[in-house]
Amino acid sequence: MKLLFLCSLNHWRSPTAEAVYQNDARVQVRSAGVSSAARIRVSEKLLLWADVICVMEHWHKKRLRDDFPDLMRDLQIEVLDIPDDYEFMDPTLIELIQERVEPLLA
Repeated sequence: MKLLFLCSLNHWRSPTAEAVYQNDARVQVRSAGVSSAARIRVSEKLLLWADVICVMEHWHKKRLRDDFPDLMRDLQIEVLDIPDDYEFMDPTLIELIQERVEPLLA
């Protein structure tokens, strides 16, 4: 399964999720951000690569809908509902990511 993790700027949440699942044999992972200021900006190519797109907040899904309207019906998007309250590799952030991603892998 190919997982794409998206947050706003691709600084803390989505890179943490990518790092958590980087060496997991069940998945291939990448991360990006939905903001034009993102370190790695989400693209049509990345969206089409993914089997499941995990966004951190509901507004990230809305941003995808606004920026990529023609792709939306073909994408499986899951909202993890993780606020921008954590820094990279914060133990609580890791726990939240695992808690919300594991059911998608079952």
